[in-house]
Amino acid sequence: MVYIFLAEGFEAIEVVTPLDMLIRAGIEVSTIAIGYEYLVKSSQGIPVQADDLFENTDFSDAEMLILPGGMPGASNLGKHKELEALLREAMEKKIPVAAICAAPAVLGKHGLLQGRRATCYPGFEDMLKGAVCTESFVEKDGNVITACGPAAAVEFAKTIIRLLRGDEAAASVCEDMMFGRA
Repeated sequence: MVYIFLAEGFEAIEVVTPLDMLIRAGIEVSTIAIGYEYLVKSSQGIPVQADDLFENTDFSDAEMLILPGGMPGASNLGKHKELEALLREAMEKKIPVAAICAAPAVLGKHGLLQGRRATCYPGFEDMLKGAVCTESFVEKDGNVITACGPAAAVEFAKTIIRLLRGDEAAASVCEDMMFGRA
């Protein structure tokens, strides 16, 4: 199962695009609310219904953890102690982690980017503690994927699919969605 975490103030396109594309690739995905409400509002005020609450979820089947950006969403993710512990455990077990926009700062805050190439939304570079910051659209370093922001949502999702299911699956999803014609 791939888990996408929703905190109040997330960036909508950074949730919905990966969610849509991963499902098209046949990947099981669950959205998890950080907090006590299933309905979580994006930074643009768009309400999204989470599949479950963090406190109710058993993450033992985690195939990947995804952190969307947006503000104050990324900041809210960074304050959640149980999520921090889950991210640390995932990194220790070599479970892939992906973060986009301001969310790589969450990984940086917790020292989880040490020595890794990473990218983020402009202005958050100083928060990527220990990372080798790049200006790439999407950066993959081992089992960690980072992306620079909303415009990178499709490439972010494509990179996740490549990591989890291979190049052919990513190409198939993109072809079905007509990305080659854009």
